[in-house]
Amino acid sequence: MRARQLLASAAIVGLGLGQVTTKCNPLERDNCPPDPALSSDHVWYFNSTPDSHLWETTAGVVDYTPKGAAFTINKRGDSPTIRTKFYFFFGRTELWLKTAGGTGVISSMMWLSDDLDEVDWEFLGSNKSFATTNYFGKGVQDWHNGGAHPMTGMQDDFHNYTTTWTKDQIEWFIDGNSVRVLHAADANETRSFPQSPMRMSVGIWAGGDPSLPEGTRKWAGGDTDYSSGPFTMYMQKAQITDYSSGKQYVFGDRSGTWQSIKIEGGRSHAQEQLEKGPDMSVGDKWNQLSGGAKAGIYTAIGVVSALAIAGLLFYFIRQRRLGVLEAQQAEERAHAERHEMGQYEAKGINPDGLNDQAPEYNARDMRFAGQSDAETYQVPEATNSSPLARGSWGMAAAAGYSAQAGPGSGRGSPALYYHQGGGDNSGLGLGNSAGNGGSQYRSQNSRGL
Repeated sequence: MRARQLLASAAIVGLGLGQVTTKCNPLERDNCPPDPALSSDHVWYFNSTPDSHLWETTAGVVDYTPKGAAFTINKRGDSPTIRTKFYFFFGRTELWLKTAGGTGVISSMMWLSDDLDEVDWEFLGSNKSFATTNYFGKGVQDWHNGGAHPMTGMQDDFHNYTTTWTKDQIEWFIDGNSVRVLHAADANETRSFPQSPMRMSVGIWAGGDPSLPEGTRKWAGGDTDYSSGPFTMYMQKAQITDYSSGKQYVFGDRSGTWQSIKIEGGRSHAQEQLEKGPDMSVGDKWNQLSGGAKAGIYTAIGVVSALAIAGLLFYFIRQRRLGVLEAQQAEERAHAERHEMGQYEAKGINPDGLNDQAPEYNARDMRFAGQSDAETYQVPEATNSSPLARGSWGMAAAAGYSAQAGPGSGRGSPALYYHQGGGDNSGLGLGNSAGNGGSQYRSQNSRGL
C-alpha cells in the first residue's frame, strides 16, 4: 500500500532533480556542441577532492572527508551537487552511498542527457523502508515510471547502488541484488526509453521546503524542519564505465534515438586526464611525503623562523640604540641653546627682540645717504706681466699708474685715459697719446671720480 502511494505521488514532483534543464537541446537545435566521452572505466574515491578536469560542483559546497564526499543541508536553499564533465553512451555506474535523514530531505543520483533523457535513484529522508528509482524520456514526466524497492539501513551504513544500461534495457541493483529491470520496448514502445549520452550528478535537496508546491512537499514526506538539521549524505566512492569508445558523441539529427548518435574516434580528454592523474592539492602532496621529508621541512621551517626572529630582534635593538643617540644629541642641542639664551640675558639682551632684518642692498639709496658715489668702480691694476698690458691702452694705463705713484708716496691710484677722438684699437674708447686732441687722464682716489 505504501509503495503504491509513493508511486502515485511521484507524478507531482515539481522541483528538485526531477525538474531539469539543458544548455543546448539537440531536439531543438542542430549546432549543439559534442559531448566529451569517458570512453573508459574508472573508480573515484571521494575522501579527497576529485579531479577538476573531470568533475565539477554545480551547486553549494561539497566537503571531502575521510568518510567520503559530504553533501549537507544546513539551511534553506542548500542543495550541494557535483556532476561529471564527461558523458557515457550506454554504461554502468556503481555508487556507495549513506543517505541523509530528515523530513522532506532527498538524497539522489541522476543521469541526464542533453535532450533530457533521465535515470534516477532517490532516497526520502522520512522513509527508512524504501529506495526509489525513476526514468524519463526526452523530459516527459510520467508517474508510471517510478519504482519503490524495500530496504533498510540506508541512513545508517554505506550501501551499493548499481545501474546498468544498454540499448535494450536498464537494470537497478541494491548491494548486488537486482531490484528492477526496464526493457526498452516497455517504455512507451521505446519512445520514453533513455538512449542518448548521459552524464551523472549526485546531490541532496529539500523537497519539503515550504516554498515548494504542496504536491512536491507531500511527495517528499512533508515540510522540512531546518532547525532539526544539519542533514548530510555521504558518497564514499563511485565507479563509472562507458560502454562506447571514442573521443566524443554527436547528435546526428533531432530524433534523439541511439541510432542517430555519432561516435567520433580518437582518445578522449577523460582518458588522457586519467592517465596523467589529477592535479594534487597541497594537502594531498603533503600526505604523500615520507616521514623524513616532513621532518626536514619542519626543521627548515624552524631554522627560518629562528633567523627571522633574530633579525627582528637585531633590528629593534639597533633602532632603539639609534633612538637613544638621537635623543642625546637633541638634548645637547637644547642645552647649547639654553646656554646661549642665558648669555644674551646676562648682557641684558632680549633674544626675542632680535627679529629685525638687515636692509637689502640698494646703490641709489646708499648714494643719497652719502654712503657711496654715483659711479664708483675700481680699475684693475695693469702691469707689464698682466694680460691687460698687452694692448696699447693697457700699456698706457700702466704708465699712468706709474706716473701717479711718486717716490715714497706708496701705491698711487690707477689712471684711466679718456680718449675723446679716434685711434682706439681696443674698441673700448680708450686710446694712447697719439690720438687726436691728445689724451687726458684723471686720477681717482679711494672715493672714485
